[in-house]
Amino acid sequence: MNKFVDAVFGGWGLSGIFHWTSGLPFSIGYGAGWSTNWQLQGQAIQTAPTGKIGAFRDSAGNPNIFQDPTKASGAFRFALPGESGQRNNFRGPGYLELDNGLYKTWKLTEGQSVKFSWEAFNVTNTPRFDAAYSASLFAVQFGQFGRYADTLSKPRVMQFALRYDF
Repeated sequence: MNKFVDAVFGGWGLSGIFHWTSGLPFSIGYGAGWSTNWQLQGQAIQTAPTGKIGAFRDSAGNPNIFQDPTKASGAFRFALPGESGQRNNFRGPGYLELDNGLYKTWKLTEGQSVKFSWEAFNVTNTPRFDAAYSASLFAVQFGQFGRYADTLSKPRVMQFALRYDF
């Protein structure tokens, strides 16, 4: 290629990482009080089916663990004194993330070059909700049972760089 064609079409590169995981296990927390002793807070005990678990919108438009939070909140009871409850009996929603990079290198001389790069992390801007932080029977009295309150992922981030090698 001649120098002009090489400067326009040569030296391009593309990189990417695709990350796909299943959901993390979580328990329905007791939310208030300690059923076993002052140091160990008990978990709730499931007494009926909860319906589908994932990332759903509740009637107010907020993300929720359960497709039907009202049905799910009635499917548990508090642990009695001496019981520790059920631990990690649910699995939160899965997660996918795509990170990409695009770069172009221009060769100036035999020992010198300039490289421009553009990197984007979490390209799809997919949130990974923290189900363990959001699942507490204590939230039933506030109408927030199963409502996601935190994420484990960061929003989309992009960065640019210019590098001179000599």
